[in-house]
Amino acid sequence: MKTDCKIIKNGNVTTPQGFLAAGVAAGLKTTAAPDIALIYSTQPATFAGAFTSCTFAAAPVTLCRQRLQTQTTIQAIIANSGNANACTGKPGLANAEKMAELTGKALNIPAAAVMVSSTGRIGVQLPMDNISDGIKKAAETLSAETGGQRAAEAIMTTDTCPKAAAVQIELGGKTVTIGGIAKGAGMIDPQLKVPQATMLCYLTTDAAIDNRLLRQLLERGVEQSFNRINIDGDMSTNDSLIIMANGTSGVEIGETEAEIFYQALESLLQHLAKALVMDGEGVTKFVNIEIYNAATESDAKLAANALANSLLCKTAWFGCDPNWGRLVAALGYSGAKFIPENVLIYYDDKPVVKDGQDAGVSEAELAQVLAQREFSVKIDLQAGQANYWMWSNDISYEYVKINAEYHT
Repeated sequence: MKTDCKIIKNGNVTTPQGFLAAGVAAGLKTTAAPDIALIYSTQPATFAGAFTSCTFAAAPVTLCRQRLQTQTTIQAIIANSGNANACTGKPGLANAEKMAELTGKALNIPAAAVMVSSTGRIGVQLPMDNISDGIKKAAETLSAETGGQRAAEAIMTTDTCPKAAAVQIELGGKTVTIGGIAKGAGMIDPQLKVPQATMLCYLTTDAAIDNRLLRQLLERGVEQSFNRINIDGDMSTNDSLIIMANGTSGVEIGETEAEIFYQALESLLQHLAKALVMDGEGVTKFVNIEIYNAATESDAKLAANALANSLLCKTAWFGCDPNWGRLVAALGYSGAKFIPENVLIYYDDKPVVKDGQDAGVSEAELAQVLAQREFSVKIDLQAGQANYWMWSNDISYEYVKINAEYHT
């Protein structure tokens, strides 16, 4: 079931009622750009989270996972960019806890009501004097009007632009809003676990919804958004997605309203996930990978992942080279079960491979498809009835340059 929801492209985490935010510079970046983001709910909020499945999870991820097990409500999220606070041992965990403590003190709320995130260089301790000053400054500049945009800017690392949006739906004659900000341009292949640089995403809603249902809906939404994107095949130590629901709209989401709310949530998650891929490091092409008629969904997922991870496919897309040999090779080693002679491949609606062989369309015609900013790679395995999709991209010279010069 699809419901009518309106994407508010200039919306963000302060578009829902009862939320304030800030983004300030604390000297964590050499560019003097904003690097501390604070999101604050004027009321205690139920919450849910999804985090990296990387074994080397960063200290703030460890802290947030603990919060999911011990807290029924939270009231703030504090995040820094420029330093990942990952692989920093016990001092790093103590610093994450200190960030929560400082934020709680500045907002006059319990430290346990604060979630913490970091993104940036791995293996370096946080400069806590800068962090402390930044938290104080952020708390003093909280705003519903400008804070959401500033927070979106403060979590950026190699992103070229902030990502923010909001959606609205009508329930019971009242308006419910969900807002969000996100960052991530490289080291993006999240595979988030619920509950369980970098992809960071923060969502807020003025709906009232209990933790159990909120976590169920978030888990479902993540599987249809961030877990379907792959920029460079590398998972971060810090991937974090947190949603807060403070109930200030006066609309309560129960089982009856859950599906309508979910559709709006999924729309926002997909909007932000696509924005990450479109702004990926050096990305010039957005590639929609669609696998049809696989023997099982697992086979379809294997096939899609193989294409999304193939450097040969991704560099061919960058060069507008319709080299379908790279596609079939990736499918062949993917582990998916199919009969090669049955495979059909299309670039958009142009046949590329028919019955496992060249479909006869000229390379010049296929190259025109690949020259577009967005195109689809559609593969029919003719092995069953299972389907799967992913969003990926090309790999360009600029990607190599960025990651040769940017010290993760």
